[in-house]
Amino acid sequence: MEIMRAETAGFCMGVDLALRKLEALLTETKRHGTIHTLGPIIHNPQVMAEYASRGVLRADNPEDVLPGSTVVIRAHGVPRNVCDSLKAKGIRLVDATCPRVRTAQKLIAKQAEKGRILLLFGEEDHPEVKGLLSHASAGAYVFDSPERLAGLDLPSGPEYFLAAQTTQDRQEFEIIQEMLKERLKRDFPVLSTICDATMNRQKEAIELAGLVDYMVVVGGFESGNTRRLAQVVRSAGASCVHVETADQLLLDELRTFGKIGLTAGASTPKKIIDHVHTVLASL
Repeated sequence: MEIMRAETAGFCMGVDLALRKLEALLTETKRHGTIHTLGPIIHNPQVMAEYASRGVLRADNPEDVLPGSTVVIRAHGVPRNVCDSLKAKGIRLVDATCPRVRTAQKLIAKQAEKGRILLLFGEEDHPEVKGLLSHASAGAYVFDSPERLAGLDLPSGPEYFLAAQTTQDRQEFEIIQEMLKERLKRDFPVLSTICDATMNRQKEAIELAGLVDYMVVVGGFESGNTRRLAQVVRSAGASCVHVETADQLLLDELRTFGKIGLTAGASTPKKIIDHVHTVLASL
């Protein structure tokens, strides 16, 4: 059994930065109050369980946080009103929003100030998307596929601009741009908000898929970038499985392949990837 492992597998810069900020809080000798993350700081249940064992609490709503606590803003960012309500309660905020997400928020706000309506390629229920939408003060439409965009009723009068969730599929985004050019019949601003790390990870996964018999993608099932990683591999015509941990691998099936490719999402810890690699190499 030969295992080919993607060089881009594992933590991206934004995830690494967010966890470093949380670690710094945990090592403070005079920290004040309980530490909460507002939702999961990253989309990986194993990481969240580890921090829970060290006393970090998860609050899914600002109302669940008691005054005097410290709240770490998740890597995906949060809506603007959430930060305002927490500050009003006297809660200490540590902003661990990914710098790429923060840049996307600022770019969207700048276009919205000009009265333009946001067309956002993303998952409506994803935390990052909810945060991005809070900066679209002139209004917004959200769609998660070219097909959903085609079904939207877009009035012809307003000015629009296009952006994407930072972890979206670049190839689909380009298809969407062409669809809108044909549909709107006029120029519109297109924001470059898809993260370079996401594009590089997807590109390498597609290339790797062409060299192996089967692909294994490792990462949280709630992780949008990991799900899309598996999606782009399958779209390239490769067989693929998405697992969170090594114990979810179907070993008898995997033994039938001579060469397996291994990649992982941006919120997958190295130790989990290493364990999956070890199990695959033992087949």
